Amino acid sequence: MADRTQSSTEIAAAPGEVLDVIADFGSYPEWAEQVKECRVVTEDGDGWADRVEFVLDAGAIKDRYTLEYEWDVDEDGTGVISWHLVEADLLKGLTGSYTLAEVGAGTRVTYDLEVDLTIPMIGMLKRKAEKLIIDAALSELKKRVEG
Repeated sequence: MADRTQSSTEIAAAPGEVLDVIADFGSYPEWAEQVKECRVVTEDGDGWADRVEFVLDAGAIKDRYTLEYEWDVDEDGTGVISWHLVEADLLKGLTGSYTLAEVGAGTRVTYDLEVDLTIPMIGMLKRKAEKLIIDAALSELKKRVEG
């Protein structure tokens, strides 16, 4: 059974600026510590990534996997970027999303993640790894955008 974890942060930048960083997958290894490699496999006709391959090292969770993305975002950058697992070595399921909402002069980013592994893992360790992934992703995204 997949566990679901969610967290939010506020970033001092417009939603469109946050969206630009999220959509720039080639730069992930520069700022997302747990992402060791990242490449866009396919794009849609508008230039948005459809499928992206990642190599992840998040302590207890290490894997090479491919995600398929959906971009339900407005021109101002608000909306939802969601993904689901297409293939992986270790992961059995991975579904998540970033929700970008304008708040004052900035953006509230909510990260939602569900992970299911093919191998048994103590629930406490799995939740700790999920929390680590989300907290790192949000803090590193904030640092990259505000940098």
